[in-house]
Amino acid sequence: MTAAVSFRQVSRHFGAVRAVDALDLDIAPGEFFAMLGPSGSGKTTCLRLIAGFEQPTAGAISIFGERAEGVPPYRRNVNTVFQDYALFPHLNVLDNVAYGLMVKGTAKAERYRSAEEALALVRLPGYGARRPGQLSGGQRQRVALARALVNQPKVLLLDEPLGALDLKLREDMQEELKSLQKALGITFVFVTHDQGEALSMADRVAVFNEGRIMQVGAPQDIYQKPATRFVADFVGSSNVLPPDFVQRWSGQRRWGSLRPEAIRVNRGDAKGSEGVAARLVGTNYLGATTRLALDADGLRLHAVVPAGSALPEEGEQVVLSFNRESLHLMEEGA
Repeated sequence: MTAAVSFRQVSRHFGAVRAVDALDLDIAPGEFFAMLGPSGSGKTTCLRLIAGFEQPTAGAISIFGERAEGVPPYRRNVNTVFQDYALFPHLNVLDNVAYGLMVKGTAKAERYRSAEEALALVRLPGYGARRPGQLSGGQRQRVALARALVNQPKVLLLDEPLGALDLKLREDMQEELKSLQKALGITFVFVTHDQGEALSMADRVAVFNEGRIMQVGAPQDIYQKPATRFVADFVGSSNVLPPDFVQRWSGQRRWGSLRPEAIRVNRGDAKGSEGVAARLVGTNYLGATTRLALDADGLRLHAVVPAGSALPEEGEQVVLSFNRESLHLMEEGA
């Protein structure tokens, strides 16, 4: 099967900076694919390379089997939704949505009909006469999405499109985007630094750092089986455990990952038990859960317990325990 997007040894350098470094990647047709990573990790540069806003320094990019290097953005069957929406303030909503079709020379009646259909698709029927300044942030985001979808792209690129929304609206839009992608069946490539967005929405996630992909896989695998220390720490803030600690519990001298929710915290003394002696040094109330900071003989660990759980006092000695199956061993040299 031909990949929707394919990178082969793609690099993009800005002077001495390797924004993307010899990257190989295949994104499947109809896939909701997330590029996750901190600022400067290369994910947005990859999106711009797919869109045609950047050209690779080296390597080959193809979109549904067609080479993309040197092809200008307007000749690629992709569209981009930006974080700032990039709507024209002097045009009404209908003209904003229809703008791409106007540039292509589509007849006025046809482009307005298509624009109305796109607005209905994003649940904004009847909003065509309004100006962007009369809309809420969530509504402007939907207009930007409709403007991209009206061109019927094979690949839709989303550059942190939910970043400007408040938490509740962002969560609602996550559900809407996922449902819309499933209904349309087109390839979505979603760039974000928010792990919650990537894990909740994507079929697969690529975790970026310093211009390279550290791991790519299903959200469950990225979270439960991180390949490297960076992935373990960035996605879900796992407890990254040194080889000495891991050897004690697994018999293998390797780096390990233990999720905070896998740790049980009990009052008492660890003498004569198989638990880990620790001291509670801090708590952080998070609403549904409470995050505990623990010191285990100089090793800082975190545990998560349901809100309302009986907690030890700060400074109190506790015993930590966990199922050994929860301890994930990472790649050598990770």
